[in-house]
Amino acid sequence: DEHGRGEPLAAGRVTRALLDRIGAGAAVAVVTGDDVLAEVDLDAPAWENGIPLRDHGEIVSANAYLGADAILMALDTGADVVITGRVADPSLFLAPLAHRLGWDLDDIETTAAGTVVGHLLECAGQLTGGYFADPGYQDVPDLARLGFPFADVATDGTAELGKLPGTGGVLSRSTVREQLLYEITDPAAYQTPDVVLDVRAVTVDEHPGGVRVAGARGATRPDRLKVSVGYRAGKKVEAEISYVGPNAAARAALACEIVTTRLSGRPLRAEVLGGETDCRLRVAAISRDDAVLEAIGDEVESLYTNGPAGGGGVRVHIGEVIGIASTLIPRERVRPVVTLLEAADVAP
Repeated sequence: DEHGRGEPLAAGRVTRALLDRIGAGAAVAVVTGDDVLAEVDLDAPAWENGIPLRDHGEIVSANAYLGADAILMALDTGADVVITGRVADPSLFLAPLAHRLGWDLDDIETTAAGTVVGHLLECAGQLTGGYFADPGYQDVPDLARLGFPFADVATDGTAELGKLPGTGGVLSRSTVREQLLYEITDPAAYQTPDVVLDVRAVTVDEHPGGVRVAGARGATRPDRLKVSVGYRAGKKVEAEISYVGPNAAARAALACEIVTTRLSGRPLRAEVLGGETDCRLRVAAISRDDAVLEAIGDEVESLYTNGPAGGGGVRVHIGEVIGIASTLIPRERVRPVVTLLEAADVAP
């Protein structure tokens, strides 16, 4: 619709049409229900600043993070392809594990174990050296040919992590431990839609065949789900100009001083990027006032003839900004729905 909702079903129909074109009879299941714009309390405070959601501007979207139970509903239909709306990252892995291994999602021990596996695999190459490499401190071989990780998971949730032989990157106790703590605010209580995860007792054992992970613990899943709320935050201008050659850094710094002086009083950020002989001045701002944004672009462009010598390559771009705020919603107000698109069910 006009707010951009409904993409999961649209993606499902495109997938269904593609499968039909190649003669594949695979079933496609689409999980919706994450769109909670009609259910979210707009008087609730945003996590980020405590301000009520409605006071941020026009609210255009609100999507709850669904859990593995919603995906499991789709897998239980026998679907070969599952497309979802907003879903928590670890849940994308926990659901197929529960489906294949016969886990009950109310079993905290296996749900915690599966969530750890999902948390480790969710960022793919980060586990095998991507986002880990820091030359001279944490060296990663052949990063250009980075191999993605996989996990062999036992019924009790113990996981053997590995990557294909002959691929670049590294899978080690260090890369696994770093990823284990990635984006976790509280290692004793990482809240997901499926479980409150405790990773403090997780063991990470490196051996010649890979890395073994076990020992996840947890507590009962939260009774509220996180919601990402989108709102119209105004527009953003990005205006840039380059300076090259001898004394370029000094000329760029002077250009920065000129612009900030001419635009004094307007909320903006100006910075010089680059080295001594090749630099670029970047000026950016967010505002709901088009006149402010246009003035910033005009002043940067005017540096061609009203600024230091040798400026060139001006770029000015103005575009809408959708801000994001976070809040919670009671779980019972989020109602996942599964739509099965079989071979005969082709969208017009």
